[in-house]
Amino acid sequence: MASSSSSSSSSLVIFVAFFFFFFFVHSILSPANFISTVEGRLLLSVQKPEPDDSAAFARWMASQNSWGILSTISSDLGGAPFGNVVSFSDGFPGNGSGIPYFYLTTLDPTAEYVLKDQRSSFAVSEYPLGTCGKKDPENPCCAKMTLTGKLKLVMESSNEGEFARSALFSKHPEMKDWPEEHNFWIFKMDIEDIFLINWFGGRKPLTVDQYLNFEMDRLGSM
Repeated sequence: MASSSSSSSSSLVIFVAFFFFFFFVHSILSPANFISTVEGRLLLSVQKPEPDDSAAFARWMASQNSWGILSTISSDLGGAPFGNVVSFSDGFPGNGSGIPYFYLTTLDPTAEYVLKDQRSSFAVSEYPLGTCGKKDPENPCCAKMTLTGKLKLVMESSNEGEFARSALFSKHPEMKDWPEEHNFWIFKMDIEDIFLINWFGGRKPLTVDQYLNFEMDRLGSM
């Protein structure tokens, strides 16, 4: 009888342990969690727009992404373009301005180069957002966008500087603890051209004015 009771207790413990393990895994892998956070960052807070609404789609990509490739003109590589992975924010999650802000250190070549030549471009992809399915990142249906213009310093004591700092730190909390002696400065992209592909047929027509004047609250109603 003691052996039977011990066996039943063991089975109960195994069942309870399996139940809690299944509940934990289900909670972690729930699509809702993937939609709301990735490594603590708010992502996909609004629904993906239709491809034919170029302004909405471009602003959606800018607001939902948290990093991209920033390219500048090198000063020590014969003027060759230099691409660098950087974090960015265009505003608070789900309510961006469309203007990407960066927190860059002068110990890194990107900030060093841009202080000598402001010409730059910034590329983001839909792929990291997890909405491309099994499509390759180069597939036209997996959107990509390149903003071209000039990278400019933002005075941190200005209203824009306060907004940019809050926007950056809300998406990238770790930045608050980066060492001050590394000379981090806030930069913004002064956009002059927008290259967007989100479907077959080549580049989507989209002006800078159309992009910047898009009302973000429209995304929530789509």
